[in-house]
Amino acid sequence: MKELKTWKRYGLEFLSIFIAVISAFALNNWNENRRDDKAENKILAEISNGLKKDIEDIKVNANGHELGIAACKYWRRIIQGEEVDQDSLQLYYVGLTRDFTSLQNASGYETLKSKGLEFIEDDSLRFKIISLYEYDYYTLKKLEEGYEEAQFHKNYYQELSHILAPNFTFDERGNMIAIKSPIAISEEEKKILMSHLLKIQINRKFIMLFYEKVKGNINALRKEIKAELDG
Repeated sequence: MKELKTWKRYGLEFLSIFIAVISAFALNNWNENRRDDKAENKILAEISNGLKKDIEDIKVNANGHELGIAACKYWRRIIQGEEVDQDSLQLYYVGLTRDFTSLQNASGYETLKSKGLEFIEDDSLRFKIISLYEYDYYTLKKLEEGYEEAQFHKNYYQELSHILAPNFTFDERGNMIAIKSPIAISEEEKKILMSHLLKIQINRKFIMLFYEKVKGNINALRKEIKAELDG
């Protein structure tokens, strides 16, 4: 009888210790999960803030390409002997072959990669983040900086300037203020200019289509991140 009581006492002590250990383990695990959740939310918030800035950068580049397309139309009119607003001459001359760089605010994504991409628990959200940074942004950078046909200044400026420059008038400060109307160019030079304008316009339109796609992906991702943070 005495032994039975002893075993019961030891059993209760063991059970108490076991429960205490399990509870401590569960509490520690809960605390770690809370820390991970907070860290995940912090990273997602950082990514979302970066995406907001990326939208602004995309707008700047897209507006630049729109200006480039308008410049193509402007110079096409000049080459065809039509009257144009000469106050816009310098703007459209610079904008015609202007190139752009693709900049992204990737600090949040770099933080995520340092933690491990699987740190984002939601598989769909994680895939969309990876797709944006590793595919969309990579492609934009290639289009702006590595796609040979889209290197407008390198490919077209020298020849365009060589043909057009003799027709320009500059003021004492070196500002371009006028161009002869009609411009003095040969039929061959006219065809060269028109072909260059066509290629510039087509390639800028192509780049702008991809910018629109990426902008849509960014807005959708920001919306999903907001839902995750609010949930």
